[in-house]
Amino acid sequence: MKFAPLAAAFLLGSLASPALADGHGDHAGHAEKKAAKLTIDTPIETLMADEKAKAVVVKNFGGNDVSQHPMYDQFKTMSLKAVAPFSQGMITDEMLAAIEKDLAELK
Repeated sequence: MKFAPLAAAFLLGSLASPALADGHGDHAGHAEKKAAKLTIDTPIETLMADEKAKAVVVKNFGGNDVSQHPMYDQFKTMSLKAVAPFSQGMITDEMLAAIEKDLAELK
């Protein structure tokens, strides 16, 4: 899977995210979110910071590490579920379901 077609999608997605618009996210709750159960609603940067969760995402993205995407900083505060509608079909419902299932199995 190539990342190039996702660039425009993530730009569109960043317009819908107030946290990205002003450059500030909810950093105070970051540690709490990390301790919570990881899901497709978890910010992508939190998933990528957890070794096991990152492996799940990379596996389900055909071996591609989304944290290496040139626009990662623009979409990392969004969840996979939030980014999916802007991905031009590259993040499918089936992928989200598989990631959700795999994340639920993590300990």
